[in-house]
Amino acid sequence: MSDLAGMPGDFCEAHAVDEDGFVTITTDYPDYRPFMIYAENTEARKELFLCFHSRAYPKNEDVLKKMIARRQELARLLGYDSWADYVMEDKMIKTSSAVQNFIDAIDAQARIPAQRDYDALLAEKRLMYPDATEVEEFEKSFWEERAKRRNFNFDSLAVRAYFEYNKVQDGLLALTEELFGISYQRVDDAVVWHSSVDVFDVFRAEKNIGRIYLDMHPRVYKYKHAAQFTLQSGVAGIQLPEGVLVCNFSDPSTSSPALMDHDQVTTFFHEFGHLLHHILGGAQEFIYFSGVATERDFVEAPSKFFEEWEMDAATLKRFAHHTETHEQIPTGLVECMRAADEFGKGLFVRRQMVFAALSLHCYNRRATDPEISVHDLGVLDQTQYGQFPHTEGTYHECSFGHLDGYSAIYYTYMWSLVIAKDLLSKFPDHDMMNEVETRAYARSILEPGGSKDAADLVKDFLGREYSFDAFNTWLAT
Repeated sequence: MSDLAGMPGDFCEAHAVDEDGFVTITTDYPDYRPFMIYAENTEARKELFLCFHSRAYPKNEDVLKKMIARRQELARLLGYDSWADYVMEDKMIKTSSAVQNFIDAIDAQARIPAQRDYDALLAEKRLMYPDATEVEEFEKSFWEERAKRRNFNFDSLAVRAYFEYNKVQDGLLALTEELFGISYQRVDDAVVWHSSVDVFDVFRAEKNIGRIYLDMHPRVYKYKHAAQFTLQSGVAGIQLPEGVLVCNFSDPSTSSPALMDHDQVTTFFHEFGHLLHHILGGAQEFIYFSGVATERDFVEAPSKFFEEWEMDAATLKRFAHHTETHEQIPTGLVECMRAADEFGKGLFVRRQMVFAALSLHCYNRRATDPEISVHDLGVLDQTQYGQFPHTEGTYHECSFGHLDGYSAIYYTYMWSLVIAKDLLSKFPDHDMMNEVETRAYARSILEPGGSKDAADLVKDFLGREYSFDAFNTWLAT
């Protein structure tokens, strides 16, 4: 079908034409992301964008309103002016006003890089449409992919052939065995909720230190995002930590080969970083400090940091082998991939500030102006912090699950990225296989769990207070 023009062959094979002559494309990530990147039909992409950003509308409007109001009521009962003030008190950042300052500062840093990125997208669009005067938000991924091909000689379709799911999983397990001195043993008789779930016991030397569950492929009614969940927190001498990884990557049982986009590999590493933190930090005396139990605005730092390994050529050569030729991924291709991955970071950072601002403002601005709707807040924040204007007919807030779980603290993703970039400074020449620093990182950052303040964990590893310098340099270049 013409609507699938530009899509990868394996995607088309997995989306057969039904008896009525239609192909079903869902708003699930395994469908949405590649379609927005590769589909050549502009109207089809726009239609899917509108559907994706209107999920749960209007049903969740009232749910959000009631949830935010109830949290505000609880905060007032506890003596706080707003839920945002309450929820920040035990975070690294401490106050909601400091979060607002952080958002404004990061946005100011990102404006020039974001404009540079936008101009590059518009220039790419004008190669096909010379009279174009703007790039709409739904077009971003499409033109970004083409700009990467042209400017960095990087084709994400071509690189997919190096990322077959089973090889990526096996490579990731082998890598973490070497990095952290652990090993995995498959458990075939574990009780699981679905037959596709893989289970491994984790050992250090001969000692079992935890268990992981990998629920990695999409199915009907399954959680659609990617996340790590705690099944059981560890307590030294009493119980072992058990963690679950839930993702939605190509299923080798239904797709052959089951290829992954590079950004999916990034997601795999990111979420596995949480899982490592849960297991390696799961031997605390008290359950409250077990695993990923640091201040909430630090928990993303180790997982963001772990993404650095999947951008390292020496690491990728271990498992990124072409599905047909079996050759290792070439170093030159990884360098192109790294350069392409850096493209668009200004736009990325500003988009993250839109989310961070909405998250904060739902829980502090509505404390003083309860009549303003979450949707109106979203439009205002998109206007102030976004590179693209709000798209009429979209209601992203209704499916923005972080407004529930994270409430006012979505800023934590960018805060953690700032710290992760600083952690990287301990690895000279980006040598991610440096065993001395890797083991020191595990001892200082992962293994203590939440038994120390996050700022002290970082200081133990870096030998100094954390700094924004590395992040600012990364964003500016």
